[in-house]
Amino acid sequence: MKFNAAKRHIREGFKNIGRSGWMTFASISAVTVMLVIVGFFMIVFLNGNHIASTIEDNVEIRAFIERGTDEAEINDLIEEVNEEYDVAQVEFIDKEEGLENLIASTDGEDYWGSLREDNPLRDALRIIASTPQLTEEIAQSVDEHPYIGRVSYGEEIISDLFTITNTGRVAGAVVVAALLFTAMFLISNTIKLTILARKNEIQIMKLVGAKNSFVRWPFLIEGMLLGLLGSIVPILLISFGYTFLYNESASFLQGVPYDLISPNLLILQLSILLVVVGLGVGIWGSVMSVRKFLKV
Repeated sequence: MKFNAAKRHIREGFKNIGRSGWMTFASISAVTVMLVIVGFFMIVFLNGNHIASTIEDNVEIRAFIERGTDEAEINDLIEEVNEEYDVAQVEFIDKEEGLENLIASTDGEDYWGSLREDNPLRDALRIIASTPQLTEEIAQSVDEHPYIGRVSYGEEIISDLFTITNTGRVAGAVVVAALLFTAMFLISNTIKLTILARKNEIQIMKLVGAKNSFVRWPFLIEGMLLGLLGSIVPILLISFGYTFLYNESASFLQGVPYDLISPNLLILQLSILLVVVGLGVGIWGSVMSVRKFLKV
């Protein structure tokens, strides 16, 4: 495309925005409303996935070592677990440290403190699988080792936990995908109405010999502008609203091992997504609308 032609197309695209009046306002409003809804559900989905990942990452195996196992055997056991299993971390916790952790986590100095003189706990290995879903398989294998007396990994709930988190991810992805599709359909149809209102203009241009590209480009730029303008308000609402929510959540999530995604990261991701969706539906709506009038 020549530079002068490009300037003309851009100029005409901006003129069309002002020329259409209420239709332009309706298109931008449709983009804005749908992108606000998409942005809201994306915030819920991304934070839900973040919390689910945090829960899964906190799943660990406690392998309690048989009494009488000496230091060399324990070192061999740690080396073996690191080499034979797909683990992210193996940490040795002696029984004194285990007791102190128990007292600290339950605030049970009065109840558990007396056990320091005759500690009944066992030394243990704290094992974290490289992938949370491998936890059960690794735990069952480690449990068969002769140096291991017992293994605990929350076996009563771990299967249900992974089922719930995976189901939540799939359900969230389906809802977001459905919303994106609905948004693209509704927004593109609204933009189509804006362009269809000028079908006579398109047909006259074709009758006087204008090429398809010459006719199409101003409307393509107009659609891009409609989508871009419609994404500004959702981005601002999400930026200020989510930052406020994140700051307020610090108080009621205090002491909870889960937090929301940092605003800087989430706002950047969503802003890019909303701009891409806005531009995409604007282009799509324009192309689909103009195409039927190009054959004259």
